[in-house]
Amino acid sequence: MRQFGLLVVMVLMLVGLIGCNTAKENEDSANNVSTNVVENAAGNKTNDQAEKTNNEKEPATEAKATVYPLKVKDATGEEFTFSEAPQRIVSTSVSETEILYSLGLGDKVVGVSDYDNYPAEVLEKPKVGGVTNPNVEVIIASNADLVIAGISMKAPVVEEFRSLNVNLFKTDPENVEDILENILLFGVINDKQLEAEAVVAKMREDIRKVTEAAAAIAPEDQKKVYIEFSPGWTVGKGEFMDELITMAGGINIASDLEGWNAINEEKIIADNPEVIFYPLNITDTDSGKRMEDLIPSRSGWDKITAIVDNRMVGLDKDILSRAGPRTTQGLIDIFNGIYPGLLKE
Repeated sequence: MRQFGLLVVMVLMLVGLIGCNTAKENEDSANNVSTNVVENAAGNKTNDQAEKTNNEKEPATEAKATVYPLKVKDATGEEFTFSEAPQRIVSTSVSETEILYSLGLGDKVVGVSDYDNYPAEVLEKPKVGGVTNPNVEVIIASNADLVIAGISMKAPVVEEFRSLNVNLFKTDPENVEDILENILLFGVINDKQLEAEAVVAKMREDIRKVTEAAAAIAPEDQKKVYIEFSPGWTVGKGEFMDELITMAGGINIASDLEGWNAINEEKIIADNPEVIFYPLNITDTDSGKRMEDLIPSRSGWDKITAIVDNRMVGLDKDILSRAGPRTTQGLIDIFNGIYPGLLKE
């Protein structure tokens, strides 16, 4: 698995013009798109910037629309020019597929990964293979004008697709803010700005509710948390699951580690977490045990406070792991798992 990343701050995206009077004004304004916002939303960490549009204080209205041609960069720094909104999209990433559907773009999706299962409509879409190395021939045959890759696709595979003239757009969100900006970016590219802003506004409201509730918890009352997202694996700092725990007012006992790590059973016993999270409906292939049975069966783990107090909490594995519009639902689920009954609706 690859990183899922996260921090919490917002960069507003202004890339359209409302009510432009002439075609020339549209073209000039398109060249003034705030590329630092567009690039950040794509996960691109370069410092290239251009002037912001003069309509910076312009309120969102139902007339808001993307101005084409539109130039943006993806997470690899590759520049794309869209002459119009993409009409045929293949998504090789489950997170990005969820973003597309949240913006009402399901009718434009002509292919998804073998692992896509949400929303239910994706089950009827043609499959294009795995998320790390999808089927090149199937994707080329789909005649897609945009192919989207997520964090699991490595650079050599990206370059292979591009060498075959596939218009592949790569995302690489490192934190919650990147996820929000990716949603806004997809809204811009696909002329769905209002829809994207509505999704992000709902997610920001989720964040506000949780972080306000977490801020009211005294430091001495914060709970130590252990998360085992896959049998034998936990997550440290620099990943969005760790960020969600922190945002929810928990203390990740693996935060002294970086990224995804195989667990150290003795260390976890010594750290003595008060809450344990695990993904629902996962079976360990080695032992044949489900996660909820595997974790307490380990030697010495029956003395861990979370197990003694019956504070093992199962979470939806897809909501927990996907960097998309349901990420803040995962945040809410984590908060409720650590501090049940404290979140105000």
